[in-house]
Amino acid sequence: MEATIQPLDRVAFELGPIQVYWYGLIIGFGALLGLWLAVRESERRGLHKDLFVDLVLIALPLAIVGARTYYVLFQWDYYSQNLADIPKIWQGGLAIHGGLIAAILTGYVFARVKNVSFWKIVDIAAPSIILGQAIGRWGNFMNQEAHGGPVTREFLENLHLPDFIINQMYINGQYYHPTFLYESIWNLIGFVILLSLRKVNLRQGELFLSYVIWYSIGRFFIEEMRTDSLMLTESLRIAQVVSISLIVVAVLILIIRRVTGMANKRYLDPEK
Repeated sequence: MEATIQPLDRVAFELGPIQVYWYGLIIGFGALLGLWLAVRESERRGLHKDLFVDLVLIALPLAIVGARTYYVLFQWDYYSQNLADIPKIWQGGLAIHGGLIAAILTGYVFARVKNVSFWKIVDIAAPSIILGQAIGRWGNFMNQEAHGGPVTREFLENLHLPDFIINQMYINGQYYHPTFLYESIWNLIGFVILLSLRKVNLRQGELFLSYVIWYSIGRFFIEEMRTDSLMLTESLRIAQVVSISLIVVAVLILIIRRVTGMANKRYLDPEK
């Protein structure tokens, strides 16, 4: 029976010679839903309703370029010999950390140009970012990537997963850990936590820093299970090194901003 299991079609539909992949559609849906949430919240926080639309129009393409560049650089042994594959992002290969770096840098410059608080922008965006990540992991599911090590079908059934997930984890004659799902669930929990923290009225910047810490903790442990990690050395996984670094930096920034008085404004404070 297992030998007849067919993976889900990665192509959602075709427009003449153009194939539209689920990977891109799912990531696009996550981005649009996140934008909608950010626009609603930005209006409540006294910002212009078009601010986040303008930001996303700039930041999203740059984030995709950053995510792909990051991935390609750490897989340069392959891509240096296959240059034509570099732009084929529909096949997968978008590193979230690279996308985040590009998006945050873009957000910082954008905030300076628009003369708005960078911390206020990223606080508003934090729940949208982690929700987009939770949704985007299902693009990895459709591509049968970002999975963990080998397991049995019985193991997956004991997790009470639906058959379509179990069957999609059957790759080249072997079942694998659905680490995409673990991270998606972790991010969804983080999304709920961040929405709750809005009501706590944290100091500006701390909602975003909480996102960085939460996501990085989950990514560190889940990355250990994956079989397709980008490696810094034979034993060091890049995502784990970056995750630990981000946790340390986020905690230090949180402490420094409180001690120095740079974080006196709070999330729910009205614009003046």
